[in-house]
This record gives sequence, C-alpha cells and structure tokens, in this order.
Amino acid sequence: ETTACVRLTMRLNADLIARSPAYLNALKDRELDLRGNKISAIENLAACQNQFDSIDLSDNEIRKLECMAVLPRLKMLLLAHNRISRLAERLSEAFPGLETLVLTDNSFAQLSELSP
Repeated sequence: ETTACVRLTMRLNADLIARSPAYLNALKDRELDLRGNKISAIENLAACQNQFDSIDLSDNEIRKLECMAVLPRLKMLLLAHNRISRLAERLSEAFPGLETLVLTDNSFAQLSELSP
C-alpha cells in the first residue's frame, strides 16, 4: 500500500480576502490577516482595494515576493515563515508607502538577494 503525499496550496483571491479577518492592530492600522492559508503566490491583492495599512502573509508557502497591484496605503508587509528566495524588481512601485517589511525565516541563500 502506497500513501501519496499531496501538498495543497490556496490561491489568494477576492473570496479568500473577503473571508479573512480584518481589524485595527496595536498600531491602530487597518490590518488584513492572511496567515497560515498555504498561499503559494502573492496575487489578486487589487481585491484589497487599497483598504489596508498592514497585510500579514506569514506562515504561508510563498516563494517569490512580487505584486502586480499598486497599494499606496500599505505601510507594513509581514512575510515571516514562508519560502521566499527572490524579490521582484521594482517592488517599491507596487508599495510606495512601505515602511516595514518582515522576511524572517525565509529561503534566501545570500544577503545580496535582498538588495533592491
């Protein structure tokens, strides 16, 4: 008897965003909590309609930090405990107001990979 191991991943879509907790965090910023959803890629963030100051995508399966949506309101992006090994070029264009980016416990091989 063979048991297959299937890794299920979740797509980040408008439905998941609508069903996820949103609240005022300790800094009184509006935060969207997308932690622990097995999300494999950052996509469809335009569905947030630029309503959030902080988005928590910690504890997912994200491999590359990239975003096609422009979210000028976003100040904090939490991406700890993912599998990120690459950052997209021109990330600052997608998040022009970003002040805090947390990348603890990811898969960067060298610090040079964090250079803008």
